Amino acid sequence: MKLFCYAVLPVEKPYITAWAKENNVDVEMISDELSKDNATLAEGFDGVSSEGITPVDESVYATFERFGIKQLAIRQVGVDNQDLAAAKKHGITLTNVASYSPRAIAEMGVTQAMYLLRKIGIYQQRMAAGNFAWDESTISTEIFNCTVGLVGAGHIGSATAQIYSALGAKVLTYDPFYDAALEPYTTYADLDTVLREADIISLHTPLLPSTKNMIAATAFQKMKPNSILINMARGELVDTGALITALKNKQIAGAGLDTLADEIDFFGLQKDCQETPSDYQILTQMPNVLVTPHVAFFTKLAIKNSMEIALNDAKTIINGDRSHNTVN
Repeated sequence: MKLFCYAVLPVEKPYITAWAKENNVDVEMISDELSKDNATLAEGFDGVSSEGITPVDESVYATFERFGIKQLAIRQVGVDNQDLAAAKKHGITLTNVASYSPRAIAEMGVTQAMYLLRKIGIYQQRMAAGNFAWDESTISTEIFNCTVGLVGAGHIGSATAQIYSALGAKVLTYDPFYDAALEPYTTYADLDTVLREADIISLHTPLLPSTKNMIAATAFQKMKPNSILINMARGELVDTGALITALKNKQIAGAGLDTLADEIDFFGLQKDCQETPSDYQILTQMPNVLVTPHVAFFTKLAIKNSMEIALNDAKTIINGDRSHNTVN
């Protein structure tokens, strides 16, 4: 059996190599994300794995079909850059890694929220100018006195609920699907209630046509002026222009963002600061905003699990069996 892996980071190679040796599978790797320009590199292979945010169009699946490839194992949760219907049309089974380490992303969201809650960015800006004073504008609130609102209660949202609950916060959750197992950690509520009552609002929902820009001007108008928005999911869940306006007008108190709507243009790359998008430049100048380059997932356990789960799915489907991680 031979597999071809796209978009492999140096840190991922040892895990893929170890899996290949253990499973007696030949694996070739490149660092470039899968695209119509390099799909032909998979010719002669039995299966393919990839990750990333670059949109994959139908010609890629058609190429794989021509090569007799029947699956594409995605080494991440999100598949919004894939065309699920087109893949199915060409006989390509897509799998994702729905739960490689929910705690990794949940912990990053909580970390950013605590950073913003305690006004650390504002203190750092002041200290850089030689100002070591504090005043009423930077007084904070302990987490157990906060209400946390979660939008989405999948694997990551559930892990987030458990952490905040353990810290003593009141947790409200909006999700179309009820999970009784979360009852010890959260109270289910409608989206308006979450937006109006939460001091920290954390997004953990997939990017769908129905969720794109779900946090926009109307949502910010409902939020408390002391509220903090945390987005560990997908950048396009938030209208970035509306977010900047809300921050400037003090409609909300801060934002922690591991993902941005236009991140495909620069996240993961090395860029001169002046070449980055204007919205990123504006946000990073705000001491009440914390931006990280889509790295909430980036822990040793998460990398190990995402590699092994995806490659096991590829092997399973090539052998004619079914994977419970199929998304199309």
